Amino acid sequence: MDKTKKVMAGISSTVLMLGLVGCGSELETAPLPEDSYCTEWEWDYDDGVWECDDFDSHYYGHSYYGGRYFKTKSDLYKSKDYMAYKNSSSFLGSSVTDSSIKKSSGFGSGVKSFGG
Repeated sequence: MDKTKKVMAGISSTVLMLGLVGCGSELETAPLPEDSYCTEWEWDYDDGVWECDDFDSHYYGHSYYGGRYFKTKSDLYKSKDYMAYKNSSSFLGSSVTDSSIKKSSGFGSGVKSFGG
């Protein structure tokens, strides 16, 4: 009986891991920025850009697109380069009409954070 339990635990673990791997693959993100001013990043699903999540950085909370930091969303939206990207087919953010994306907040909402 112990052998059966071990096999079932192994199968269950494998299925769980495969399920978790698939969970984050619905949305594509841009490559992680390589910038010495910020070492931790969070993907902004709405705007399709990285945001500096490095509390020790002067750029904490700033959006990052095209090699530039934007202090406010308003500044980001004023960028002609960003707006061209946002209106293009290569835009990696979510759109209001995209009903396949379910948004949630709070613990376990699936927000990705990367960095050291």
